[in-house]
Amino acid sequence: MNFYPAEESFLDLTEENYIAPEKAKAIIIPFGLEASVSYGGGTANGPAAMIAASREVELFDDEFWCEAFEKYGVVTAKPVDISKDIPTALTQLENEVEKVLEMGKFPMVFGGEHSITAGSIRPFAKRFENLAVLHFDAHADLRDGYDGEHYSHAAALRRVLDHDNVTTLCSFGIRNISKTEIPYLEANTDRVKIYWAREKATWDLKEIQNHFKGRNVYVTFDLDGFDASLMPATGTPEPGGLFWDETMDIIRAVAEVSTFVGADVNELAPKPNLHGCDFLAAKLAYKIMSYAFLVSGKQ
Repeated sequence: MNFYPAEESFLDLTEENYIAPEKAKAIIIPFGLEASVSYGGGTANGPAAMIAASREVELFDDEFWCEAFEKYGVVTAKPVDISKDIPTALTQLENEVEKVLEMGKFPMVFGGEHSITAGSIRPFAKRFENLAVLHFDAHADLRDGYDGEHYSHAAALRRVLDHDNVTTLCSFGIRNISKTEIPYLEANTDRVKIYWAREKATWDLKEIQNHFKGRNVYVTFDLDGFDASLMPATGTPEPGGLFWDETMDIIRAVAEVSTFVGADVNELAPKPNLHGCDFLAAKLAYKIMSYAFLVSGKQ
């Protein structure tokens, strides 16, 4: 893999605090696939916007009382030329994630549309039995394809569940599901648990932890899981979603009882004068990695 130098990497790194790729434990994989969006566009520009905004993210994290990245080290891979054919593109991403895992490091994928997860999950599904997926989204994404595309962003989690080793999917912030998804959901209640956004006042963190205790966990975060007032820069914004602190509570609670093995953050569609959305996405990615290394795997 080829990597960006410090000044072009994720976070505001210098030659003095840059941790070399061979020593870093986390690798950013930018993968701006945009091929099946069905409303607003722009997700192809999401990875670059997240990387650029990350240079404004404060390195010191008051929750951990340190510059958290120094505990693990993060480098940023240069993006590959993405195929316009979705199945081919997903194989490309699968190969990139596989390289990172073979290096013994943590893959953090920056999308692109949510269809990327169908590719990034494959190396984990091969490696881990009883894999759990922690999913944030406005949409259930359980369609068996959409608009004639088997790997549509609207089918992202259905394609994840095609792998038998993915035995648990817990989705948070869902407030949009189609009639066609209901039969699949009702037939797979042993694997799929949806935490509907309208019920978030009653969510119980201890109950949530029970789904993940002692498990290897892959995190996939569609940014439209956040309320549209917080994250308008996404292709299909929805009102009634999650806010920052409650989201951090969930991620940390799951990390406390499980081992995070990989993650993706997707569906940022940058918009002029809404740089706060790019910043939020970048800080979210930083927090997920910090929870992965400073909290998870310690149970």
